[in-house]
Amino acid sequence: MAEEKQEKKGFWKEFREFIARGNILDMAVGIIIGGAFTAIVNALCNNILKPVINKILALIFGADSLTGIYTFLTTVTTMDETGAEIIDLANSIYIDWGTFINAVINFILTALVLFLIIKAVMKVSKLRDEAKAAIAEAEAKRKAAKEGAQESKDSAQESAALPEGEAAAPAPEKKE
Repeated sequence: MAEEKQEKKGFWKEFREFIARGNILDMAVGIIIGGAFTAIVNALCNNILKPVINKILALIFGADSLTGIYTFLTTVTTMDETGAEIIDLANSIYIDWGTFINAVINFILTALVLFLIIKAVMKVSKLRDEAKAAIAEAEAKRKAAKEGAQESKDSAQESAALPEGEAAAPAPEKKE
């Protein structure tokens, strides 16, 4: 019984350590942000870009949308309430070009939006890295100038401490 309790404690301790690892938490955050990001990309594609493209395609094809573009291989017709003959899509064999074209458009729009977002993020990252490098370079120059000023000040103090007419020995060169 004591061995079973020890095994349970060990299991929960091991599980807690597994969950608390940074890479597990990072992965969970990435998945959640990825889901939210998917919603943003889908909203942009479906609600902004796709209606514009559908309007352009409607002007080209003369239809309200691409959903009605079919090539029938076998057509089955039925009669509606008024006695008019209509195509029975459930029993007909056809190629649905409109759905295929819509899927291609969705893919291209999604890829384009992701490309533009990643390109913007990479540009901001590059600018940030350049700014950090410029700050580090300016800091190094400031530090070098400060050290140079300190050496001049020390040299002036040594010269003032020597009796008149004696020159100070040259300072040894620093090796870096």
